[in-house]
Amino acid sequence: MRIARFAHQSGMSFGVIEGESGAGQEAWTVAEIDGHPFGQIAFTGQRWAMGDVRLVAPILPSKVVCVGRNYAAHAAELGNEVPKEPLLFLKPSTSIIGPGDAIRLPVQSKRVEHEAELAVVIGVPGARMTSREDAMKSVFGYTVANDVTARDLQRSDGQWTRAKGFDSFCPLGPWIDTTLDPADLRVTATVDGEVKQDGRTSQFIFDIATLIAYVSSVMTLLPGDVLLTGTPAGVGPIEAGQKVTVAVDGLGELTNPVVSHDQ
Repeated sequence: MRIARFAHQSGMSFGVIEGESGAGQEAWTVAEIDGHPFGQIAFTGQRWAMGDVRLVAPILPSKVVCVGRNYAAHAAELGNEVPKEPLLFLKPSTSIIGPGDAIRLPVQSKRVEHEAELAVVIGVPGARMTSREDAMKSVFGYTVANDVTARDLQRSDGQWTRAKGFDSFCPLGPWIDTTLDPADLRVTATVDGEVKQDGRTSQFIFDIATLIAYVSSVMTLLPGDVLLTGTPAGVGPIEAGQKVTVAVDGLGELTNPVVSHDQ
């Protein structure tokens, strides 16, 4: 099931995208959900043509928990050792944007980079989930993310809050897939059509169950919270006027233009 959050002529809603993956999106419809998609889903009876709606970020979480250096090759390209335990940091909810929204380059940074990632969306509250089974039962679904990073500020600050937390630094979308198998998915980033990152989730140092158990030993995870699982090698700079597309097998593409701070 593909769950989207979308803007329409009457406001904003969650909905289930209906249509075959092989067919063009112009033939898809969105069945509007009554309220939120967590728990038993109820529908309003309203259906929207894809051409009549605008997809926005599929969720606005209470927190975005991120994992650094979860691919050995990415750790190596930045001159870092592979961590012995998951390396965690947070992004604020105000950093989230959706498909087609602009990544805004902050005046404080001279080098902003893309980081393609698979994102996990939590479906039920959970704390201290010690078993792999419990950890995976907490998953609602998966979406695409770009962990945009001001690399120069990450290096100079000594901690990552500012470098990772600017408004527009967490594109998410285009929807949440609730049935995807995340074990071995291709994760790519292209800039103006040129492939820059190309990895697979099977290359994770810490798999999703391990990450959820580790995070939940620190903080309670709530429905809608997002976990970014790390980025493969190939991160690099983005500049105003470019377009960045992150793609994950089975989840489609997330494309965002890049603009300068004064636009």
